[in-house]
Amino acid sequence: MPKIEVNEAAFFALADPEGRGICPGRKGPNDRELLEEVLTCAKAELDLDSWSADAARALTPEERTLKIELNDTNRPDLWATAGCARQLRLYNGGRRPEYPFFSYPGNFRSAARKLRVEVSVKQVRPYLAGFIATGKAITDAALRDMIQTQEKLAWNFGRKRRTISMGLYRIAIIQWPIIYKAVDPDSVSFVPLQWDAPLTLREILKQHPKGREYGFIQEHEPLHPLLVDSKGAVLSYPPIINSADLGAVQVGDTDLFVELTGTDMPSVTLAASIMACDLADQGYTIEPVEIEYEYDTPFGRKFTSPYYFQEPVFCSLARVERFLGEKLDADTCIAALERMGCRAENTRSVEKGQEAAGPGGEVETEGVLVWPPEYRNDFLHAADVAEDVMIGRGLSSFKPERPRDFTVGRLKPITVFSRKVKELLVGMGYQEMIYNYLGSRKDLVENMRGDGSRIIRIANPMTENSAYLRDSVLASLLMSEAVSGHSVYPHRIFEIGKVAYRNPAENYGASTRQYAGLLHAGGDANFNTVAGQIQTLFYYISREYEVEESRDSRFIPGRAAEIRYGTRPIGVFGEIHPEVLENWGIIVPCTAAEIDLDALIEA
Repeated sequence: MPKIEVNEAAFFALADPEGRGICPGRKGPNDRELLEEVLTCAKAELDLDSWSADAARALTPEERTLKIELNDTNRPDLWATAGCARQLRLYNGGRRPEYPFFSYPGNFRSAARKLRVEVSVKQVRPYLAGFIATGKAITDAALRDMIQTQEKLAWNFGRKRRTISMGLYRIAIIQWPIIYKAVDPDSVSFVPLQWDAPLTLREILKQHPKGREYGFIQEHEPLHPLLVDSKGAVLSYPPIINSADLGAVQVGDTDLFVELTGTDMPSVTLAASIMACDLADQGYTIEPVEIEYEYDTPFGRKFTSPYYFQEPVFCSLARVERFLGEKLDADTCIAALERMGCRAENTRSVEKGQEAAGPGGEVETEGVLVWPPEYRNDFLHAADVAEDVMIGRGLSSFKPERPRDFTVGRLKPITVFSRKVKELLVGMGYQEMIYNYLGSRKDLVENMRGDGSRIIRIANPMTENSAYLRDSVLASLLMSEAVSGHSVYPHRIFEIGKVAYRNPAENYGASTRQYAGLLHAGGDANFNTVAGQIQTLFYYISREYEVEESRDSRFIPGRAAEIRYGTRPIGVFGEIHPEVLENWGIIVPCTAAEIDLDALIEA
């Protein structure tokens, strides 16, 4: 979970500007227990902090540091001094801040400073947002906090700069408009931060510490993104490194340009909004910038940043009662939501579906319509509204109740059955393995001679190697065998775990099943051996089965059998196809089997 370090004096100045105390009406602002209590509104808690160190107690608040751990990755607005303090201030009755510098859908406002995004960057790193902060000199503590916010947003929210990266620049030496484009990595050179000589973009990836750390994002692309001003001076090479002149912000600078680039426009725009609101709360004047694209984007070809794009969310009072277990009126819900920074109003709306009025029905119902604040985009469902009502009202305000029903915990039948199968396989000389359920298309489809017709792809994978859900255990077992050629043969390994595959007959279009897979590698691995092992396994689990010839492409034709339980096919066993073995780099014969355990306990 994200952890932030905040200057104690700056944090309390923002969280309690009127000096009423971190918990109004309670003991003073530096009481650890009260701070721990109020931090629950931000799903946060004190980590190791200065109050626990004897040597630090002699320090002034301006010298002390608080360490706060955030327990919610859906609220990146809390990952900075100003954002976390804002939530505490609002929760304690502070006024919801106004941010007049935002533009809205259908409300385009021209800005003095302009940025142009060329079509060349569309396939590389296509989205850009930014703004200008002026009117206040940057202190050392403020600069450290900006850098911390930059890193937290880029590392946690931006997936190690892959989807979001941020840069800070001195306006005084920038010639507007700024141009964002893609270039040949060998054609442009500049002096990067913490370097004293110019390097090409490709040389930065090989020689500069930041290039070696983040080069994986761009190194395989033919064109690389570049941010330059109208005179061609380089601001940065996103998402790797700023230039040493325009991108070197120092203590005492008063006018800054903040930009964010990335691969997901809502995320980039939200991160810019978070940074703008944080700086506005700290006393900076925020000036928007006008961004013009040469191609279509989710927000159009031209808009002004910071940009408010969030949609309102409706939650009925009936849902609130169902989620929280207590009947609350609209005024109570609105007051709680305002303590969380949201704007809400009492309204009526039509709800559809079983939860509203039976299957397929719809009914008009009373509820609250919520507009998320500019720095939040975590309202995906009415349940998120109910959660904010719960936190805003205060967890301690709900009366504790004893459980109404008495239950006894027990293992699920599939778990008990899987353990029995596991014990039998161990007794037959197999060694248990445990694998990840995600993999690459190459491992799960191409190496297995599959067509990929039933495999499930992740919509937003972290890496290519975790882009697909496995639909079989065999690929995982072969992966282990591929790196075990140095071990004495024979090798016998197995795994019992989940697989998932497309199934139009299911409500969600996919099935998740418990599979047992086993692999035997060595000179004695043949069809008769694995057939005998399957017969032994089924004898000891007291199940009758039949076999038919299988045409599974993973196995050698004529040396594979389909396992049938009743009238259903539930598995397969046989000799692995030589092409599959060659794809994995395995040089010994292998037999394998795979069985759907769920099917063996279903009526």
